[in-house]
Amino acid sequence: MRPGFWMLIQWLLNAVALMVTAQLVDGITITGFVPALAAALVLGLINLFLKPVLLILTLPASILTLGLFTLILNALLFWAGTGLVAGVVVEDFWAAFWGAIVYSILTWVVSLALSPRGTDTIVIKIQRRD
Repeated sequence: MRPGFWMLIQWLLNAVALMVTAQLVDGITITGFVPALAAALVLGLINLFLKPVLLILTLPASILTLGLFTLILNALLFWAGTGLVAGVVVEDFWAAFWGAIVYSILTWVVSLALSPRGTDTIVIKIQRRD
């Protein structure tokens, strides 16, 4: 099938993952599927364009905190991204923090399910030298 079709399917499933996240995390409210679609699109664009730049800029803080600052950055980007969409409400930082973690896990599962077999597999061969 065409790559555009798979991107559309992934976008729809990411919107479903966002709605599931709202059900699992207190403090996140989504009024319908259309706001979830819009929020999934905004979050995808933020993760594609803004997040890599911010990860590089905050690298010293991430090193000092042994990577924990990345969780804070994810929460802030999740909070900001959902704040741009009408119909999606994230009440506070902790809702954004846990929502970002749950949403990341769910979208990771979606991407694993949609990836062609064998592309996300790591094979380690151990050979004995004589």
